[in-house]
Amino acid sequence: MTMSEVDKVRLSATSAIERSRTRRRPIGTKSVALRRQHLYKKLGRMLIAAGVVLIGAAVFGALIQPLGFTGLLALFILLIGVAVLFGRSPFPEPRQADLPKADLKQLAGRTEIWLEAQRPALPAPARQLVDGIGVQLDLLAPQLQTLDAASPAAANIRKLVGEDLPELVAGYQRIPAGLRGEAHAGRTPDETLVGGLKTLESEIGHAARSLAAGELDKLATRERYLQLKYQGLEGDETPGA
Repeated sequence: MTMSEVDKVRLSATSAIERSRTRRRPIGTKSVALRRQHLYKKLGRMLIAAGVVLIGAAVFGALIQPLGFTGLLALFILLIGVAVLFGRSPFPEPRQADLPKADLKQLAGRTEIWLEAQRPALPAPARQLVDGIGVQLDLLAPQLQTLDAASPAAANIRKLVGEDLPELVAGYQRIPAGLRGEAHAGRTPDETLVGGLKTLESEIGHAARSLAAGELDKLATRERYLQLKYQGLEGDETPGA
């Protein structure tokens, strides 16, 4: 193998490692929370199953016959089997078609996870924008916990986050790699992708701030109501006192 071939292999391996690292790196906290929740559920199932096995072994040893060395060895192997069986379930990666129908409370996190999987295939400027969209989705997520799923605002957010954003990224990926740098209608697909992501980042941030502003208005109204109610009562009672 010539030196140039060695260099090519090394560069290819380095590139593969970098893509793997990029794929694993989260773009927001909500995707991390969903993965952690899945891990905790998996660990809980493993512990429950192991507990059932241990209780069964204890009952068998107490009522039928002591386990002995062979029984303890079988118990150990059975516990390993339970751990493997309940620990092998991977996190269910969301598909593009699943995002518009996702639970509103998990929409931000599941969209982040989907974007994390697509991120390595995007050009560098787009990857930076995807990171920014992750930040905006984190800002939006708390508002989605209390938003009425049947409200017009929820429908608009589903379309923005669950449909428009994934379709922009998926549409870019459907274009052959060799054509993504060629201009079409005055812009290359790379430029169109970056422009669309900038617009979506801004719109998601605007949606998050609009919903937060509504909650702030409700809080201010509630504060004013309490002031009128209790301070007004105190003012009415003062002359009589």
